[in-house]
Formats: sequence, C-alpha cells, structure tokens
Amino acid sequence: MTDRRTLMKHAAGMFFCSCGLPGAAHAQTPGPRRAPVVIGGQRVRTIDTHTHCYFHESLKLMGAEWEKLLPPVKGVPQHFVSQKDVLERRLADMEAMGVDMQVLNTNPFWYGAPRELADAVCKAQNEKLAEVCAAHPKQFAAFAALPMQYPDLAVQHLETAVAKLGLKGAAVGGSVLGVDFSEEKFHPVWARAEELGAVIFIHPQSVGELAQRLRGNGWMSNVVGNPLETTIALQKLIYQGVLDKYPGLKILAAHGGGYLPSYAARSDHSCFVSPQNCDPKIVLKKKPSEYLNQLYFDALVFTAEGLRHLVAQVGASQVVMGTDHPIPWEENPVDHVMGTASLSDLERAAILGGNAGRLLGV
Repeated sequence: MTDRRTLMKHAAGMFFCSCGLPGAAHAQTPGPRRAPVVIGGQRVRTIDTHTHCYFHESLKLMGAEWEKLLPPVKGVPQHFVSQKDVLERRLADMEAMGVDMQVLNTNPFWYGAPRELADAVCKAQNEKLAEVCAAHPKQFAAFAALPMQYPDLAVQHLETAVAKLGLKGAAVGGSVLGVDFSEEKFHPVWARAEELGAVIFIHPQSVGELAQRLRGNGWMSNVVGNPLETTIALQKLIYQGVLDKYPGLKILAAHGGGYLPSYAARSDHSCFVSPQNCDPKIVLKKKPSEYLNQLYFDALVFTAEGLRHLVAQVGASQVVMGTDHPIPWEENPVDHVMGTASLSDLERAAILGGNAGRLLGV
C-alpha cells in the first residue's frame, strides 16, 4: 500500500460516501492487514470495481442544499470526517479486506441540474478523481461523472475524462430520471464509449415510479428497487438492439446485474409467446440471454451459490469483484470468491482481479 502521509497531500476535498445507507459508514473498526492473495503460488492483484466517494468541490456547486445530497454518517458532525481520518480509514479497510485497488465513482446527484450546473459539477468531480488516481495509480482508478441529461455534453465529458484525465470510463445510473438509456438520444454516448474503449458502469438509483410501493420496512427502495432498475436498464439495452448496434460497448453492471442473470432464459421466449408485444422492426442477432456473455457483472451476490449461478450464466470471464464500499454489503470479498467451491483457481484469480485488470487496462 502507498504511504498514507503521501496520499493525504493529494486528496484535498475528498470524502468517501456510504452510498445512502444511514449510519453505515464507519460502523466497524477495520481488522488487521490481510496478507496478499496468492493462488497456485502466484500473487493475485485484487481489484474492487464498485466503490464510492464524493468531493466537496463538486457537491458545493449544488448550492445551499448541497448537504442534503450526502448520506448521513453516524456520529460525525455535519456528515463529514477530517481528510486524514477518512483516507486512513479507506486504506485500512482496503488492507483488511485484501483489496489492492479500488475503482471510485459517485452516484449521480446532478441529473436534475440545469446544463451549466451539471457541466460544472461533473468537471469538478472528474478533475478531483483524476488528481487522486494520477498521484496513486496502484491504489485508485475511477469512473467519470457524466451529465447524461444532456447527451452531447456527456460525450464531451467522456472524451475529456478518458483521453485527457486518464479515467477508465464512466458511472451512470440505471436511467436518467426514468428515461431509459436505450433511447436514441443516448446513442452518441454509447458510440463514443465504444470508440474510446471506455467502460460504462451502471449503478442503479432505484425505480422512482415505484417509490410509494417501495416504502416501509426493509429499505426496499434499495433491496428491491436497485436490482430492479439495473434489470430494466440491461434488458432495454438488449431488447432495443443497442448491444447489436454497439457490440464493442463495455458495460459493467452493479450488484451482480440485478435480477436478470437469475431469470435470463425467460427473456428468450417473450417474442415467441407474445409477438404482438414485440417490435417486428427490431430483429436481434442472437437470443436475449446470450447478450449476458458480452456484459460484465460485479460479484456482489452475497453467497457462494449466488456466485456459482452468476458464473454459470454469464461465464467466469465476465465477473469482477465489487463490494459497494464503504457501505458494508460485502466486507470479505476475497473470502467470498475463495470460498465458492465451484470455482477453479484460474476462475478465482480472474474474478479477484484478472478480469478487471484486462477490462480497465490497469
């Protein structure tokens, strides 16, 4: 790991978020540093593709209400911790989990902002991400922020982020305030991403149309709404022919791809059973379920059986490690992969870091 004092110099304005879980951040003390991962006598570099952070510079541009955008952090006044504390905690967490690199992103909080504000927020966010990653390339990579409500502007930010700032792609929601990414107006973003070889990380923000039904006990807006939003997003990209139009597009789906990998075969029968509910002008090049083998999925599925099934459905080459850190969904990601008996050592090494390394070019 990098020297922590050096890291502090290059991370002014950074603070890591808990992805919206009340009281989640800083809930537990990190364990002792874990030994490097070795499989078959070979050192495996572990890469966590699903982690979150915010920056003061981009948040404050949102005006007087900016603090409301932050997840509440238990026991920390005004939702903040000091720079030293936050970075030391992040590094300690990585060491305890056996994670060598984290890929940072921020859940979009700017999709409702007007053009100039969204432009400024994403610019500030991406420049800060690039600053941290450039200073510490062994510990951090990042997905850029894009103002997706303005696709032409999103293309500009993607080009700058990848070609000039060295970011690895972009993080987007599951939709833009309920508008699906399969819509024609977003195609220029996918076209440019394909040309740049940029990874598009889809991280859901629940299904706003179901907000009322998802209320109540259990945080269902996240537990049900988030995987459902990802499922809809992926299914739309498949059914609407976007993945045929841009076959080289690199898409990484959070939370194991939502519900789609668990029931993908049903989609193969829809247009046969009910052709009146399908568009005859859209003729897919292969069965809907087969498109899963060209997408990527994080391994945040909690159990060995869940990971076994995900790999059986999409292939071990399409699965990468992801924790949602610092939200404590998966605090033992290495053990999760190593403890899945159905995986070979080669598959374990690929999921822990090899696949992500090739996908992101790190």
